Amino acid sequence: MLSTRCLSRAASRAPHTPRLGRTLSTRPRPQTRTKAAAHPYAQRRQQHFVRSVATVTALFATAATWEWFNGAKILREVHAEEVPTEEQELEFEKPRRRPTSEDDNRNIISSQHLQVLKSWENPGVYAWGSNTGRVVAPDSEETFIKTPRRIAFFDNTLLRDIKLDRNFGAAIDERGDLLQWGAAFSKDTTQPTPTLKGKNLKSLALSRDRILALSSSGDVFSVPVSQEEQQSGPKPASTFWIPFWSSVSNKISYRTRTPANLAWNEKVTSLSSGLEHALMLTSAGRVFSFASGSQDFPGKGQLGIPGLTWETRPEGAFDIPHEITTLKGFPVKHIATGDFHCLVSDASGRAFSFGDNSVGQLGFDFNPEATFVDAPSLLPTQRLYAGTAQQASVTNVFAGGNTSFLTIEATKPLASARDTDRVQADTWAFGFGLTGQLGNGRWIHNQSTPTKVPAFSSLFEWDETTNTPIPIRLAHMSIGSTHAAAVMNNVASVAVSGRSRKLTENDTNWGRDIVFWGNNEFYQIGTGKRNNVPTPTYIQPLDQRAEQERAASVLGDGWGRRREKEMHRFQITPRSKVKVGGRTVSLEQKVECGRGVTAVYSAL
Repeated sequence: MLSTRCLSRAASRAPHTPRLGRTLSTRPRPQTRTKAAAHPYAQRRQQHFVRSVATVTALFATAATWEWFNGAKILREVHAEEVPTEEQELEFEKPRRRPTSEDDNRNIISSQHLQVLKSWENPGVYAWGSNTGRVVAPDSEETFIKTPRRIAFFDNTLLRDIKLDRNFGAAIDERGDLLQWGAAFSKDTTQPTPTLKGKNLKSLALSRDRILALSSSGDVFSVPVSQEEQQSGPKPASTFWIPFWSSVSNKISYRTRTPANLAWNEKVTSLSSGLEHALMLTSAGRVFSFASGSQDFPGKGQLGIPGLTWETRPEGAFDIPHEITTLKGFPVKHIATGDFHCLVSDASGRAFSFGDNSVGQLGFDFNPEATFVDAPSLLPTQRLYAGTAQQASVTNVFAGGNTSFLTIEATKPLASARDTDRVQADTWAFGFGLTGQLGNGRWIHNQSTPTKVPAFSSLFEWDETTNTPIPIRLAHMSIGSTHAAAVMNNVASVAVSGRSRKLTENDTNWGRDIVFWGNNEFYQIGTGKRNNVPTPTYIQPLDQRAEQERAASVLGDGWGRRREKEMHRFQITPRSKVKVGGRTVSLEQKVECGRGVTAVYSAL
């Protein structure tokens, strides 16, 4: 038998047996691999990884070597082609052309100076828009003239006035004679033709089928548009200075429409016409109206005479003048007419309107039961400045088509020495604006409440003469049937005319800003495009050839071609005394917007 010590040793060497009372687990224990058992698998994976890394490394090294070799070759080839054997001289932009005179230097440095100079050297008429009536380009069969073009007949010609319609045109030459052209005047005549002569005319107005002309002495004439009617219609008798001696004028048919009951030394000073009616303003501030056309009698209240219709008119000619007695006591300073409505303003800064109000062109809310107002009605312009403590004063009125404009100066009464007396000049528009002719950036059918035109309102500039800010007012507005133009009364310079103080070669002339807006169906805006323009916009200078020549001569051909693409805006020349044809005259450029057409001309 084994001893107890031997049993104890055997037991200690025997496998471990669980103690009593413990539950045996049936989950197999994880077997721990010995290092010898795991060696074959690990060795194979390690060998596979080493081979993969070696393969990728070899491919990468091969690709890098190939790229380096070919890249070096390409660099050597490019280097060999681009780098010359001799050092190449750098080319710089050509220097500015040396001016030949002080005037030449001014032309180079200022497009505006060149425009002013060209308007003096080459006076004439630029026109654009619809040419269906051969008005804009009498010798052309083109339907549209998209950008300003000179009418050759008026080259180096000064005019007193010009008015254009799509189908006929009229102008007053330097002698005061009436010129007419266009398809409605004569289909066979392609050049402006003298018609009413020897009357010393100074201004014109157009109705639907007649031309109204005002003479320097205050006489008003109504002339048919048609040449055939001028030749076949009744001609007035011409009275000579010999007593009881008179003869029938063998020139053209026309009617005299000067008011008969003018006071001593009173005469007509201003004339404006719509399609069927016209207004006359006298030197005493009185206003007369009459039927300006022969097709239809005014029937929308635009004569300003309550109850006056074709049936109720007085005996005599249908187009005799009538004084608008409602305006007595209000000395009128300005008159304006649209197609079927009127605006007037008096010396105290009040404005009145009457006529058609179907789209709010009178400045009153539309009333479907009363679409027109047949008596002058006061516009509540002070309401436009409610809550500002400013006093509003109307300075001018403008109208055309179915739109109206007011220019107002607003001032605040001085309450203390610290208050400013700055004048705020604003422009307000109302009426039809569906094609952008209100100029406020909106497309609206009926604008019965005057809306401010931001482009012409609350603007100021610095006056270097007085060293103070001054308001930028409007010098003039021309309202066509569906588009308009405005000339700003900004500070201009026409000092370089050979009769002023001593100037340097860098002193230049510059004109006034002029902008266009509204309907552009016939390219009458002058941008060369056909889209309507709801906000006032600039156009390019009228003389494009002179502008291109200037650009090409400044810094060489390359730089000049780049300059041709730059936008230089058209600036209209203000009045100045200059020499034209060896004589000194007072000359300025003016703009006229008609029915689908526009013109800029050299005016006396």
